Amino acid sequence: MAIRGKDEGDPPYGSNAAAGHYVQTRDARIYYERYGEGGRPLVLLHGGEYGYIDEFGDLIREMSRRRTVIAIAIRGYGRSERGTAPLSHRQFARDAEAVIEDVFKNGEKVDVLGFSEGAITSYLLVSGHPERFHRLIAISGSLGLAGETKEAREAEPLTPESMQKQVPDLVAKRKAIMAKPELWEPLIRELDLMYRAPVYVTPDEVRKIPIPTLIMAGDHDYYNDLNGLVDIFRLLPTGELAFIPGCGHVVLDCKADLVISIAGRFLDQPDAETRIP
Repeated sequence: MAIRGKDEGDPPYGSNAAAGHYVQTRDARIYYERYGEGGRPLVLLHGGEYGYIDEFGDLIREMSRRRTVIAIAIRGYGRSERGTAPLSHRQFARDAEAVIEDVFKNGEKVDVLGFSEGAITSYLLVSGHPERFHRLIAISGSLGLAGETKEAREAEPLTPESMQKQVPDLVAKRKAIMAKPELWEPLIRELDLMYRAPVYVTPDEVRKIPIPTLIMAGDHDYYNDLNGLVDIFRLLPTGELAFIPGCGHVVLDCKADLVISIAGRFLDQPDAETRIP
Protein backbone atom coordinates (compact mmCIF):
# COMPACT_ATOMS: atom_id res chain seq x y z
CA MET A 1 0.00 0.00 0.00
CA ALA A 2 2.06 2.86 -1.28
CA ILE A 3 1.94 6.25 0.37
CA ARG A 4 1.25 9.29 -1.79
CA GLY A 5 3.67 12.16 -2.02
CA LYS A 6 3.45 14.81 0.66
CA ASP A 7 2.14 18.19 -0.46
CA GLU A 8 4.04 21.26 0.63
CA GLY A 9 2.61 22.48 3.91
CA ASP A 10 1.06 19.14 4.89
CA PRO A 11 1.34 18.17 8.55
CA PRO A 12 3.05 14.86 9.38
CA TYR A 13 -0.11 12.76 9.22
CA GLY A 14 0.08 9.91 11.72
CA SER A 15 2.71 11.57 13.91
CA ASN A 16 1.33 15.08 14.25
CA ALA A 17 1.69 16.21 17.86
CA ALA A 18 -0.54 19.22 17.21
CA ALA A 19 -3.46 17.00 16.16
CA GLY A 20 -2.74 13.84 18.18
CA HIS A 21 -4.78 12.51 21.10
CA TYR A 22 -5.19 9.26 23.03
CA VAL A 23 -8.14 7.30 24.40
CA GLN A 24 -7.50 4.76 27.15
CA THR A 25 -9.24 1.43 26.57
CA ARG A 26 -9.19 -1.51 28.97
CA ASP A 27 -5.67 -2.54 28.01
CA ALA A 28 -4.21 0.01 25.58
CA ARG A 29 -4.03 3.67 24.67
CA ILE A 30 -5.44 4.18 21.18
CA TYR A 31 -4.07 7.11 19.20
CA TYR A 32 -6.07 9.32 16.88
CA GLU A 33 -5.65 12.62 15.08
CA ARG A 34 -8.28 15.31 14.74
CA TYR A 35 -8.49 17.72 11.82
CA GLY A 36 -11.01 20.39 10.82
CA GLU A 37 -14.18 21.57 12.49
CA GLY A 38 -17.84 21.68 11.62
CA GLY A 39 -20.02 19.48 9.46
CA ARG A 40 -20.82 15.87 10.21
CA PRO A 41 -17.75 14.11 11.67
CA LEU A 42 -15.92 11.56 9.53
CA VAL A 43 -14.02 8.69 11.18
CA LEU A 44 -11.20 7.06 9.20
CA LEU A 45 -9.91 3.50 9.69
CA HIS A 46 -6.68 2.71 7.84
CA GLY A 47 -5.43 -0.42 6.08
CA GLY A 48 -3.35 -3.27 7.42
CA GLU A 49 0.36 -4.15 7.52
CA TYR A 50 1.72 -1.46 5.18
CA GLY A 51 -1.07 0.91 6.15
CA TYR A 52 -1.40 3.78 8.61
CA ILE A 53 -3.05 7.18 9.03
CA ASP A 54 -0.70 8.79 6.51
CA GLU A 55 -2.26 6.85 3.63
CA PHE A 56 -5.29 9.14 4.07
CA GLY A 57 -3.30 12.35 3.55
CA ASP A 58 -5.18 13.48 0.42
CA LEU A 59 -8.53 12.54 1.91
CA ILE A 60 -7.89 14.29 5.23
CA ARG A 61 -6.68 17.43 3.47
CA GLU A 62 -9.87 17.68 1.41
CA MET A 63 -12.50 16.44 3.88
CA SER A 64 -11.23 18.53 6.79
CA ARG A 65 -12.05 21.70 4.84
CA ARG A 66 -15.71 21.21 5.77
CA ARG A 67 -15.80 18.43 8.37
CA THR A 68 -14.27 17.23 11.59
CA VAL A 69 -12.06 14.29 10.63
CA ILE A 70 -10.98 11.69 13.20
CA ALA A 71 -8.23 9.36 11.91
CA ILE A 72 -7.70 6.39 14.24
CA ALA A 73 -4.49 4.37 14.49
CA ILE A 74 -5.40 0.70 14.83
CA ARG A 75 -3.94 -0.92 17.94
CA GLY A 76 -0.30 -1.88 17.54
CA TYR A 77 0.20 0.48 14.60
CA GLY A 78 2.17 3.68 14.87
CA ARG A 79 1.42 5.53 18.07
CA SER A 80 -1.35 3.23 19.30
CA GLU A 81 -0.31 0.77 21.97
CA ARG A 82 -0.47 -2.96 21.30
CA GLY A 83 -2.14 -3.84 24.60
CA THR A 84 -2.74 -7.44 25.63
CA ALA A 85 -5.97 -8.43 23.84
CA PRO A 86 -5.62 -10.83 20.89
CA LEU A 87 -5.60 -9.05 17.56
CA SER A 88 -8.85 -9.31 15.62
CA HIS A 89 -11.06 -7.12 13.50
CA ARG A 90 -13.63 -7.31 16.29
CA GLN A 91 -11.10 -5.92 18.75
CA PHE A 92 -10.23 -3.16 16.30
CA ALA A 93 -13.94 -2.31 16.10
CA ARG A 94 -14.20 -2.17 19.90
CA ASP A 95 -11.23 0.19 19.98
CA ALA A 96 -12.77 2.45 17.33
CA GLU A 97 -16.04 2.47 19.26
CA ALA A 98 -14.15 3.57 22.40
CA VAL A 99 -12.58 6.48 20.52
CA ILE A 100 -15.91 7.57 19.05
CA GLU A 101 -17.63 7.38 22.44
CA ASP A 102 -14.87 9.44 24.02
CA VAL A 103 -14.65 12.11 21.32
CA PHE A 104 -18.38 12.49 20.70
CA LYS A 105 -19.82 12.25 24.18
CA ASN A 106 -23.08 13.88 23.11
CA GLY A 107 -23.92 10.84 21.01
CA GLU A 108 -23.99 12.62 17.64
CA LYS A 109 -23.96 10.39 14.59
CA VAL A 110 -20.78 10.14 12.55
CA ASP A 111 -19.80 8.92 9.10
CA VAL A 112 -17.17 6.18 8.75
CA LEU A 113 -14.70 5.42 5.96
CA GLY A 114 -12.54 2.32 6.21
CA PHE A 115 -9.89 1.05 3.80
CA SER A 116 -8.93 -2.64 3.48
CA GLU A 117 -8.41 -3.83 7.07
CA GLY A 118 -10.25 -0.69 8.12
CA ALA A 119 -13.16 -1.54 5.80
CA ILE A 120 -13.52 -4.98 7.41
CA THR A 121 -13.43 -3.32 10.83
CA SER A 122 -16.04 -0.79 9.73
CA TYR A 123 -18.59 -3.52 8.86
CA LEU A 124 -18.35 -4.84 12.42
CA LEU A 125 -18.31 -1.40 13.99
CA VAL A 126 -21.47 -0.20 12.25
CA SER A 127 -23.42 -3.46 12.42
CA GLY A 128 -22.82 -3.60 16.18
CA HIS A 129 -23.97 -0.04 16.92
CA PRO A 130 -25.85 1.33 13.90
CA GLU A 131 -27.50 4.04 15.98
CA ARG A 132 -24.16 5.90 16.21
CA PHE A 133 -23.59 6.14 12.46
CA HIS A 134 -25.00 8.05 9.52
CA ARG A 135 -23.20 6.76 6.41
CA LEU A 136 -20.46 4.20 5.71
CA ILE A 137 -17.86 3.92 2.96
CA ALA A 138 -16.01 0.59 2.85
CA ILE A 139 -13.09 0.56 0.40
CA SER A 140 -11.40 -2.69 -0.68
CA GLY A 141 -12.55 -4.89 2.19
CA SER A 142 -13.75 -8.50 2.01
CA LEU A 143 -15.73 -10.59 4.50
CA GLY A 144 -13.06 -13.31 4.66
CA LEU A 145 -10.83 -15.57 2.62
CA ALA A 146 -13.65 -16.61 0.29
CA GLY A 147 -13.94 -13.01 -0.89
CA GLU A 148 -10.27 -12.73 -1.81
CA THR A 149 -8.72 -13.46 -5.18
CA LYS A 150 -7.11 -16.83 -5.87
CA GLU A 151 -3.74 -15.06 -6.23
CA ALA A 152 -4.05 -13.43 -2.82
CA ARG A 153 -5.10 -16.66 -1.11
CA GLU A 154 -2.16 -18.56 -2.61
CA ALA A 155 0.48 -15.86 -2.10
CA GLU A 156 3.30 -16.35 0.36
CA PRO A 157 2.45 -14.79 3.75
CA LEU A 158 3.89 -11.36 4.44
CA THR A 159 6.62 -11.52 7.07
CA PRO A 160 8.79 -8.88 8.77
CA GLU A 161 11.69 -10.21 6.73
CA SER A 162 9.91 -9.94 3.38
CA MET A 163 8.67 -6.44 4.23
CA GLN A 164 12.18 -5.37 5.19
CA LYS A 165 13.41 -6.60 1.83
CA GLN A 166 10.56 -5.09 -0.23
CA VAL A 167 10.02 -1.71 1.45
CA PRO A 168 12.89 -0.99 3.89
CA ASP A 169 12.23 2.76 3.94
CA LEU A 170 8.57 2.27 4.85
CA VAL A 171 9.44 -0.23 7.58
CA ALA A 172 11.93 2.25 9.05
CA LYS A 173 9.29 4.98 8.89
CA ARG A 174 6.73 2.85 10.69
CA LYS A 175 9.15 1.81 13.42
CA ALA A 176 10.33 5.38 13.97
CA ILE A 177 6.98 6.56 15.30
CA MET A 178 6.29 3.55 17.53
CA ALA A 179 6.82 3.93 21.25
CA LYS A 180 8.24 0.39 21.22
CA PRO A 181 9.74 -0.33 17.78
CA GLU A 182 10.67 -3.83 18.93
CA LEU A 183 6.96 -4.70 18.71
CA TRP A 184 6.89 -4.20 14.94
CA GLU A 185 7.94 -7.74 14.04
CA PRO A 186 5.55 -9.44 16.51
CA LEU A 187 2.75 -7.24 15.16
CA ILE A 188 3.29 -8.37 11.56
CA ARG A 189 3.45 -12.04 12.62
CA GLU A 190 0.22 -11.69 14.65
CA LEU A 191 -1.52 -10.01 11.74
CA ASP A 192 -0.56 -12.88 9.44
CA LEU A 193 -2.22 -15.33 11.85
CA MET A 194 -5.29 -13.08 12.11
CA TYR A 195 -5.70 -12.98 8.32
CA ARG A 196 -5.81 -16.78 8.17
CA ALA A 197 -9.27 -16.83 9.79
CA PRO A 198 -11.69 -18.00 7.06
CA VAL A 199 -14.41 -15.52 8.08
CA TYR A 200 -13.87 -11.94 9.27
CA VAL A 201 -17.48 -10.75 9.06
CA THR A 202 -20.62 -12.85 8.59
CA PRO A 203 -23.27 -12.10 5.94
CA ASP A 204 -25.84 -11.65 8.72
CA GLU A 205 -23.71 -8.89 10.23
CA VAL A 206 -23.65 -7.06 6.90
CA ARG A 207 -27.41 -7.40 6.62
CA LYS A 208 -27.67 -5.59 9.97
CA ILE A 209 -26.08 -2.44 8.53
CA PRO A 210 -29.17 -0.26 8.03
CA ILE A 211 -27.43 2.96 7.03
CA PRO A 212 -26.55 4.01 3.46
CA THR A 213 -23.30 2.20 2.60
CA LEU A 214 -20.96 2.62 -0.36
CA ILE A 215 -18.75 -0.31 -1.33
CA MET A 216 -15.76 0.88 -3.38
CA ALA A 217 -12.73 -0.84 -4.91
CA GLY A 218 -10.39 -0.79 -7.88
CA ASP A 219 -11.49 -2.90 -10.81
CA HIS A 220 -8.08 -4.63 -10.76
CA ASP A 221 -7.85 -5.21 -7.00
CA TYR A 222 -5.22 -7.89 -6.40
CA TYR A 223 -6.68 -8.87 -3.04
CA ASN A 224 -10.45 -8.71 -3.48
CA ASP A 225 -12.53 -10.72 -5.91
CA LEU A 226 -14.97 -8.32 -7.60
CA ASN A 227 -17.80 -10.86 -7.39
CA GLY A 228 -17.27 -11.01 -3.63
CA LEU A 229 -17.64 -7.24 -3.38
CA VAL A 230 -20.83 -7.40 -5.45
CA ASP A 231 -22.10 -10.02 -2.99
CA ILE A 232 -21.46 -7.63 -0.08
CA PHE A 233 -23.33 -4.89 -1.94
CA ARG A 234 -26.31 -7.19 -2.45
CA LEU A 235 -26.45 -8.01 1.27
CA LEU A 236 -26.84 -4.37 2.23
CA PRO A 237 -30.32 -2.97 2.88
CA THR A 238 -29.24 0.39 1.40
CA GLY A 239 -26.10 -0.02 -0.66
CA GLU A 240 -24.21 1.58 -3.51
CA LEU A 241 -21.27 0.16 -5.46
CA ALA A 242 -18.39 1.91 -7.23
CA PHE A 243 -15.48 0.28 -9.06
CA ILE A 244 -12.62 2.67 -9.80
CA PRO A 245 -11.43 2.00 -13.36
CA GLY A 246 -7.82 1.07 -13.99
CA CYS A 247 -6.91 0.79 -10.29
CA GLY A 248 -5.65 -1.96 -8.04
CA HIS A 249 -6.06 -2.26 -4.28
CA VAL A 250 -4.93 1.21 -3.20
CA VAL A 251 -7.44 3.38 -5.02
CA LEU A 252 -6.48 6.50 -3.06
CA ASP A 253 -2.98 6.14 -4.45
CA CYS A 254 -4.21 5.42 -7.97
CA LYS A 255 -6.94 8.02 -8.53
CA ALA A 256 -7.27 10.10 -5.38
CA ASP A 257 -9.28 12.90 -6.97
CA LEU A 258 -11.91 10.51 -8.31
CA VAL A 259 -12.16 8.53 -5.08
CA ILE A 260 -12.48 11.67 -2.96
CA SER A 261 -15.08 13.11 -5.34
CA ILE A 262 -17.22 9.96 -5.21
CA ALA A 263 -16.85 9.71 -1.43
CA GLY A 264 -17.74 13.36 -0.91
CA ARG A 265 -20.83 13.17 -3.10
CA PHE A 266 -22.01 10.04 -1.32
CA LEU A 267 -21.49 11.49 2.17
CA ASP A 268 -23.22 14.74 1.23
CA GLN A 269 -26.30 13.15 -0.34
CA PRO A 270 -29.60 14.22 1.22
CA ASP A 271 -30.93 11.41 3.36
CA ALA A 272 -34.03 11.03 1.19
CA GLU A 273 -31.93 10.03 -1.81
CA THR A 274 -31.53 6.31 -2.54
CA ARG A 275 -29.76 4.36 -5.23
CA ILE A 276 -31.58 3.56 -8.47
CA PRO A 277 -33.39 0.19 -8.21
